[in-house]
Amino acid sequence: MTLVDDLRWRGLIQDSTDLESLTAALNGDGITFYVGFDPTAASLHVGHLMQVMTARRLQLAGHKPLLLVGGATGQIGDPRESSERSLNPPEVIAGWVDRIREQLSPFVTYEGANAAELVNNLDWTGPTSVIEFLRDVGKHFPVNKMLARDVVRNRLETGISFTEFSYQLLQANDFYQLHVRHGCALQYGGSDQWGNITAGVDFVRRRGAGPVHAFTTPLVLKADGTKFGKSEGGAVWLDPAMTSPYAFYQFWINADDRDVMQYLRYFSFKSREELEELEKATAERPQARLAQRALAEEITTLVHGADEASQAVTASQALFGRGSLDSLSAGTLRSALAEAGLLSVRGELPSLSALLKEAGLVASANEARRTIAEGGAYLNNERITDGEAVPPSSALLHGRFLVLRRGKKSFAGVEVFYHPTAPPATHGRPEGSI
Repeated sequence: MTLVDDLRWRGLIQDSTDLESLTAALNGDGITFYVGFDPTAASLHVGHLMQVMTARRLQLAGHKPLLLVGGATGQIGDPRESSERSLNPPEVIAGWVDRIREQLSPFVTYEGANAAELVNNLDWTGPTSVIEFLRDVGKHFPVNKMLARDVVRNRLETGISFTEFSYQLLQANDFYQLHVRHGCALQYGGSDQWGNITAGVDFVRRRGAGPVHAFTTPLVLKADGTKFGKSEGGAVWLDPAMTSPYAFYQFWINADDRDVMQYLRYFSFKSREELEELEKATAERPQARLAQRALAEEITTLVHGADEASQAVTASQALFGRGSLDSLSAGTLRSALAEAGLLSVRGELPSLSALLKEAGLVASANEARRTIAEGGAYLNNERITDGEAVPPSSALLHGRFLVLRRGKKSFAGVEVFYHPTAPPATHGRPEGSI
């Protein structure tokens, strides 16, 4: 397949300015394209993966990426349906710009004939005076067209500031500046950006430049109607300090069967033939969750590296009794246990029955004793036979952790803190549960 054939098969092109000319541009010699990321938080999240993965696809096909981090537009904020955005201090945004630049690095290469470049729209927007901006940019934008944009029209009833109303002009100017400075001929983004993107295409034309092209990728929603990229704990971030590699891996493992094959088309770099074969194997053995495992391992490797992905896979198996807990690093083990529910114990450990109850795996001491008698309780993947026994210090993984499991699927962790003058043990409630 040609590049455009592949993008369309994967469902990555929703709208385009002119599909025929876009096809000629993308299937021909390499062109320069850009995609933008506004620093609205300290990290990108999985909702941004559609754009960064698409940038990777285009670069692998021979095109040159300009990855724009919005040091200027991030200070304004694109209008949203709900309400006006809170403006963050410029120094905070500057710090986020640097962090996001680093996060984009694994997805593209900065070497070769079509080496990626990171650009910041503050470089050309910052030095521009208000008068210059109004004369050189604002003059080319009919207000009636700006008011026709869906999000602006919807916000007119509740109110929209001139600050957010002017965002479209800033983004359109970005396309023009990148076209002049770098020969950029293509912009793409999410489908909610179609109005801003086409405004940029029109602005380039009005300034006597071009031709340029544009397309949008679809917004990703889960089959149950909830927003993609959210978990029970909130957004799934690319920063490992904000979402651990284990939690990141589990997000993809837990993908709904109705969604997973489309996610693979969007985010995997496996070929069409490989994905069709995987889809067939998954349909034949849905309980094995082959598609989810392939997706989770591939994306975790790309975002966090092969070592962290391997640790996440090992942890996922070991915590359910299908591997050795000894092979897990302390960081991976704690991250995984925190996802399941992590009980803090300060001082001496209580009995195993008490730990099962306090960790939330059973509702009462009687249920703990019954579960143990039936052979359904485990400590560090070893069956518990004596509920009144106290785990010895030698059982602590990394000198600090215990893994409790009930049956095959329910587990929780214990983190032990010893102090020479510690009071009698107190037991906190789990941080979370699965």
